[in-house]
Amino acid sequence: MSEPSDPSDQFDDIVDNETSRDPDLAVIEAGSRTLRAQAGPVQGDPVPGRPEDPELDKALREVETELSTRWGETKLEPSVTRIAALMDVLGEPQRAYPSIHITGTNGKTSTARMIEALLGAFDLRTGRYTSPHVQTITERISLDGAPISAERFVETYQDVKPYVELVDAREEYRLSFFEVLTGMAYAAFADAPVDVAVVEVGMGGTWDATNVIDASVAVVTPIDLDHTDRLGGTTAEIAGEKSGIIKQDATVILAQQPVDAAQVLLKKAVEADATVAREGMEFGIVSREVAVGGQLLTLRGLGGEYDGVFLPLHGAYQAHNAAVALAAVEAFFGIGADHARTLDTDTVRRAFAQVASPGRLEIVRSSPTVILDAAHNPHGARATAEGVSESFGFSRLVGVVSTSADKDARGLLEAFEPIFAEVVITTNSNPRATDVDALAAIAVEVFGEDRVVVEPRLPDALEAAITLAEEEAEYGGAGVLVTGSIFTVGDARLLLRRS
Repeated sequence: MSEPSDPSDQFDDIVDNETSRDPDLAVIEAGSRTLRAQAGPVQGDPVPGRPEDPELDKALREVETELSTRWGETKLEPSVTRIAALMDVLGEPQRAYPSIHITGTNGKTSTARMIEALLGAFDLRTGRYTSPHVQTITERISLDGAPISAERFVETYQDVKPYVELVDAREEYRLSFFEVLTGMAYAAFADAPVDVAVVEVGMGGTWDATNVIDASVAVVTPIDLDHTDRLGGTTAEIAGEKSGIIKQDATVILAQQPVDAAQVLLKKAVEADATVAREGMEFGIVSREVAVGGQLLTLRGLGGEYDGVFLPLHGAYQAHNAAVALAAVEAFFGIGADHARTLDTDTVRRAFAQVASPGRLEIVRSSPTVILDAAHNPHGARATAEGVSESFGFSRLVGVVSTSADKDARGLLEAFEPIFAEVVITTNSNPRATDVDALAAIAVEVFGEDRVVVEPRLPDALEAAITLAEEEAEYGGAGVLVTGSIFTVGDARLLLRRS
């Protein structure tokens, strides 16, 4: 029997292989079941439904209607002038608590949820602001790990509304939908009050509405090409916009980045006298094994190693998100800089074992298995395709795809082509959804006509995909993946959970 390898040598090997992200994998069933049991009973659906009280539902719809009259999230005037004015008249609520700010192209929401879970496990009261929502607008603002109630959402809107109208009257442009929601989140966090806010940018960083906070920890998840019309046509240009969240003397937690993006981010960190921790260097994944219901990890944090960490999420990218989240929380507590120690390992294990990330390789039905994933660009689609191939032994996989018109639909479909036996092209409820015929034409070019089915209505598309999957001789070996947009996932989630 060979001698066990030294942990530091093992980590160095992982660093050498980080760019491929293809560690040796083994299925371990007993260990994962044990760790899942330690996490306690499965919690309820983390995504809220509509209020059951008709009057409350009416009030929430009225708020949603008022918000819908403002600029949507894709129409921007790149500045923080209006949100800064709103913060001023509200009394600077964003200064009432420390914060962790998250930017990047993919993985922001999952990473935010993991950071929130870790902080909560250490008895801190958290506020989390993420976007977009899967099903209900109240998801965007969370307190103590759960979306705020519809009643509290309405109350918060009514509280800030007079100040919003005051700023509207003073500025050249009215506050946008996202700016108002950001103001609501910061006000709700101050009112709670929270011990720490976990804030995800909406787009970019420098001029994003969230960027009126001075976060002590700035997190940059992997950067790739997305929103190129607003952020730039190269990963370096996009990194330049996203680096705007790096504040003076902050700690910057960098996930793996393209070389040109990393150079831009490091240069910004130097200018801000920020401390930098890089995935694959100062922290990372020591080992990762596929497990029943997720994966088992050994993570290298800023202060040391954490073994036996069960993460009930699928895909290598979620393991990397976990490493980033752990480093961010360590940095928040001063570990790696002021303190040479680790967090309590049992608490870390307990926190990760309870993480949920709706709409990210989320199983919502069995026989056949139906999975939802919000991949909306080629980078995310490649990660999802790898995660599905690794974690599910499908003999036949049928895709259901609807994208947004401003996304790289061809690149996304090309990423899924190797794993889809057939693809059902459809549309979602968002006005920006890609025209179904235009998307179908691209799909035919990528998949060939014989592998493409077109169903303009999502309910019909889901039924068609499930029927195709059930045609598989081995009934249990087929699956359906619904993807292409957070809106597609949200619509499908509502339909499938109702059924």
